[in-house]
Amino acid sequence: MRMSAAFITHPECLKHEMGAHHPEQPARLSAIEDQLIASGVAPYVARYEAPLATDEQLARVHPAEYVRAIRDLAPKQGTVHLDPDTAMNPWSLQAALRAAGAAVLAVDLTLSGQAKTAFCAVRPPGHHACRARSMGFCIFNNVAVAARHALHAHGLERVAIIDFDVHHGNGTEEIFEGDPQVLMASTFQHPFYPYSGTEDPAANMVNIPLAAGAGSREFREAVRKAWLPALEEFAPELILFSAGFDAHAEDDMAMLRFTDADYAWVTSQMKAVAERHAQGRMVSVLEGGYALSALGRSVVQHLRVLAGLDA
Repeated sequence: MRMSAAFITHPECLKHEMGAHHPEQPARLSAIEDQLIASGVAPYVARYEAPLATDEQLARVHPAEYVRAIRDLAPKQGTVHLDPDTAMNPWSLQAALRAAGAAVLAVDLTLSGQAKTAFCAVRPPGHHACRARSMGFCIFNNVAVAARHALHAHGLERVAIIDFDVHHGNGTEEIFEGDPQVLMASTFQHPFYPYSGTEDPAANMVNIPLAAGAGSREFREAVRKAWLPALEEFAPELILFSAGFDAHAEDDMAMLRFTDADYAWVTSQMKAVAERHAQGRMVSVLEGGYALSALGRSVVQHLRVLAGLDA
């Protein structure tokens, strides 16, 4: 029997809505579910419901005052804007806690040996959330919560974060810059929102900006020449993905030209690193991706590798 990956989600993640025409919409998760079934991958993932992240888990990343402020701002009805792009409806707090909680559960499953890999199909995304600031559709930094949980609750010494979203993960960088226990490797369109990641990054940040129009060749060259040597030297005990799929050529939110196959390829490259250094352990948390068909197909390509179906 081929290895199963854990697939973690929750119905409350579908109830978070930021407006009728907002690109970060519930249909993103439905598109992933549809493609899981259509592709035949669904039977090879073990499904789990995301728990709520605890205040203790969030406090490893976000000040208690920030978490309290988010709780206090959560509306009983209507919509409250945290910034021009990021809003909360009455279900958003629960969804954000589920998204961070999914990332924690994914780490627990992989580090306990119950799963070798895990994918969190959750929203809101997280990699723009700074220590004490929500932005860019993000409320809590889910992948950062996962990394700190692996380090503090499980005693790991080295965790790598791989971020291939089209936007730079500025929140993740702010949280971990200069932290010797975390290596972050990322590609992103530049210049582009949030206009960060290129000004004197810390030594533990392997940031590779890509110009508008860059595609498979430029992406794969960045991975081979920059990410892989850094990862080999770092020897991570766990690989986390900030898995944004909005660099896809079909996604009109940005101007990179990745293909479905690029997501399978980069996951395979990271899987080889994980097999050498991390007992194969990989956890992936959904970030961006707004062209629904491309998102669903790309997640399936990513998941096929996580679940060992690429062999």
